Parts: sequence; structure tokens; C-alpha cells
Amino acid sequence: MSGTPSSIDVRATLHAAVVTTAIRLAPGHGIPITRHLALLAEAETPAPPAMWTDASAQTVGALLAARARRDALVDGVGVVRLYFDEVRLKRPAALSSRGRALLLASAGEYCAAIGSAQHAARFGAEALLFADTPALRYRALTVIALGHAINGEYTAAEEASSGAQEIFAAEGWPVEEAAYLLFLADILTSSARCDVERLAAVPSAMALTQRDDPYWTYTARAAGVMVKLLRHKFADGRAEARELLHGGLRSASHRMVRHFLLCILSDLYVAQGDDAQALAVLAPYDNPEGHGICFSMQRATALLRLGRERELLLETDACVASETDHCLRTFTPVLLRRALAQQRLGNSRRAHQSMESALLIMQRTGTWATPFLMLPHDETRQLMEGVVAHNPELRHLMTSLEGILARVAAPDNESAPAYATPCLTPTERALAFLLESPLSLAEIARERGVSLNTVKSQVRSIYLKLGVSGRTEAIEQLNSVDA
Repeated sequence: MSGTPSSIDVRATLHAAVVTTAIRLAPGHGIPITRHLALLAEAETPAPPAMWTDASAQTVGALLAARARRDALVDGVGVVRLYFDEVRLKRPAALSSRGRALLLASAGEYCAAIGSAQHAARFGAEALLFADTPALRYRALTVIALGHAINGEYTAAEEASSGAQEIFAAEGWPVEEAAYLLFLADILTSSARCDVERLAAVPSAMALTQRDDPYWTYTARAAGVMVKLLRHKFADGRAEARELLHGGLRSASHRMVRHFLLCILSDLYVAQGDDAQALAVLAPYDNPEGHGICFSMQRATALLRLGRERELLLETDACVASETDHCLRTFTPVLLRRALAQQRLGNSRRAHQSMESALLIMQRTGTWATPFLMLPHDETRQLMEGVVAHNPELRHLMTSLEGILARVAAPDNESAPAYATPCLTPTERALAFLLESPLSLAEIARERGVSLNTVKSQVRSIYLKLGVSGRTEAIEQLNSVDA
């Protein structure tokens, strides 16, 4: 009952969590308290106030940041749209500069968590306009850095990151108050440039900063899996990825990091030629908002290598239709793969248009390596050269792009290895991947959108083909084949 001692205690506890968390979102006052983040992540977001004040901005800012930091993202971008039209508040405001900067940075952090990269960067830029202290400027710059990194604008991300680090060093804040967002931005930037040494340094740096936070630990280990991919330690990478995706640590991890890890696992299979298994890993997943992670792009790599060009185009049609709403980091690889598919199908004009669009994006954002991972070397180079011949302003890109292709593209005559799991259909492969998770068969049925009886029938077929009698044996058999 409202007004009873218990309800007053709950409100007082929530208010204390809001005030303490809001103060600690920017450095200089300690890090947010774990139990406060957990409490705020589960709290309902309030209705938009008739007039925004510093108190209401503090409350919503703390709630949005807590949701981002504890992966409470079920409402997606709808939470942000409740209060904002783009980056403008929907209701009148009487806010101090600090209150507005706090609210805008929290909205940007939440957008980054759900993968809405462009909105994250815009909110960060707006927050920076109102940030009137070094701590608030630092926080705004970390949001900008991650937003740009998710969007594939790595030069801009590195500039924002450097600015934030300079402020942090000048203010002499404790190392444990360094922003998690900067580490995520560094992981994405290092991965995109295939800078293995820089990427390999991230997990230890994160451990020095927040050794006991399971969310930080999970992200650091995910970065380690990417290092294994780039160093061609494929079996170790698959084992580590599976443990993280299906083990107990999964419950304290961020959705974007889990999705990033799924894409790495898919790449690990592609790198060894098991393209069907790469598709199976991704089969249960739809593209999240903003395409900060784009499973259609990820599937396109395997489809291209399997010679399923028409299916690739159908898979990525929605990506092309989304145009400016699509994250550039994942849109550029989509364009490259569509260009190659169109060229193979004899649609040279469309192939050149897609390749030219991809190269123009790179001209604006900077060249990077990951879009070319496992693309056929000679085929890609020839198409690029044809486009550059008709567009001389792109000629300066060719030197760096040819170097990238030499490092990360696949030989055109590469064949698939003999160890790929035999017999299983694509649907059975996807189900076999989920059998390694803690999910029950009923939960697997719900995730796949089919009946429990359908799943049971498919499981029986898998057991029969593998020559096993139960789930544990099936997992052991799949892992032994994979190894």
C-alpha cells in the first residue's frame, strides 16, 4: 500500500540508488555500486515528466545506464523513444547543463548497448555540448567513441577515445574508474584493423581495471577469442567461444558482446571451410535493431563460399532497403558480398554499384580489414580494380586495400576440409548447436518457434545419424568431430 513503511523504504532505497549511481556514472566519485545497478536495471522507467528537471533527468539517466550495464534491454529502443524524438526531449525542460549532459550520455550508452550505433554517437555529441566539467566531457567522449566504433567510423572513434584518455590522465582519477565503453571501442577498432597485438593487450588491461566484475570478465574473454581467430588458433577459439556462449558466465554478459562472439564463432567455422556449420550457428538469430551486429551479413560470407549467390541477395535485401538506418560497420561487408554475388550472376552494373558504394564508405571512414575476411582474393581484387578504373578518386585506396586482401582474403581455389560434421541437414546443424547450451528441449522449441514434438523428432534424427543414445553422447560426438 502506498504510504506504508515498506513502500516508503522501497522508494527510499530506489532514490538512494538513483542518487549514488548518477554521481558515479562519470569518474571522480567511485564506481557505481553493483547492487544499485541491479536494482535500477529491474525498476520500471517512469512516464515522461510534464517538465524535465534535474531530478527527473537524474532518475532516467541512472535507470538507462543501469539497464545498459546489466543487459536489461528487453524493451529495445522503445525506452529511449519514450523520452526522445531523435536526440531532442519530447517534453519541455528546465535542466542545468549537468542534468542534460547526464541524461543524454545515458541515452547514448543505452543505444550503444542495443547496437544502435548512430544514435549512440549523436547522443554522445549532444552530451558533449552541455558537459561543463572534465568528468562529464570524459563520459560524453566515451559514448561518442563507442558509437563511432560500432558504426565502423574508426578514425573518429580513435579521436574521441584519445580525447577521453587525455582527460582521464590529466585528472588523475583511479584506474578502476576508467570507462568500460572505451575498452569495447578498442576491441572493435583493433579487431577491424586486425591489429592482433593491440587486441591481445585489451583483456589484461580490463583485468587490471575491474577484475571482479563478471561483465568485464566475459567481454575480456570474448576479445581473447577474436585474438585466437586472428592467430589461426581455430580449435582453441571454438572451445572458448562455446564455453562463453553456453556456460554459466553467459548470465552476466552483454547482448552485443554475445552476438559479437557468435559472429566470431561463425568466422572460426568459415576459416576452416565448414560453411554449413557457420550457417547453423547463426540460424536461430534475427538481426537486432540498428544492425550493430548483422547476422544477415555474417550469413552472407558462408552463402558466398557455398555458391548460393541468389540466397545471399535475398538474405541481405532488407539490409540494403534500410539504407541510412543500417550500421556502417556491418553494411560495408554486406555491399562487398553483394557485389561479388551480382558479378557471379552476370549483373556487372549492379556489382560495380555495390562495390563502389562500399569503397566510398571506406574512403569516408577509413580502410579496415574485417570486411574482406575470407572473401576470394583474386575475384575481389579484380572487381575492385574495375570499379577504381571508372572512378579515379578511389585510386588512392588500392594500395592499402591490396595489402589488406593479401593478409585476410582467402585463396580462390580453397576447398572445404574433410572434418565437417556429416549427414546433418542445415536445420539439424542449428539444433545440434543449441543442444550444447543449457536450454531444455522445451526452451529450444520456443527459441526456434516450433513445437516441442518437432524438436524431439529432429533430436531423434540427430542421435540416429551420430550413432548415439542421448544428449551428452551427442555433444561429445559433435565436439570430437569438430576437434
